[in-house]
Amino acid sequence: MNLAAADAGALALALVAYYGSGDGTALDSYSETRLKHVWRAERFSWWFTQMTHRFEGDAFANRLQRAEFDAVAGSRAFRAALAENYIGIFRDGSPS
Repeated sequence: MNLAAADAGALALALVAYYGSGDGTALDSYSETRLKHVWRAERFSWWFTQMTHRFEGDAFANRLQRAEFDAVAGSRAFRAALAENYIGIFRDGSPS
């Protein structure tokens, strides 16, 4: 849902720029810009799922999962990155 709202917001701004001043820059780069955010969200979703869901697998995969969880639990920076990705913002504050 965060991606859909950010897509709609970016498109609205691009349309306002185009119809307001004739500047089509944002419309021309819309797909490229939004795909960057989509793939970032995909990466986070994959990582978060791997860390938080139990999968039957080998001992190595289970140890990796525990190490990821411990890294987040033990690091303020990891927790901040998780929170920012979860709510859908980049470090620069732009919506994802």
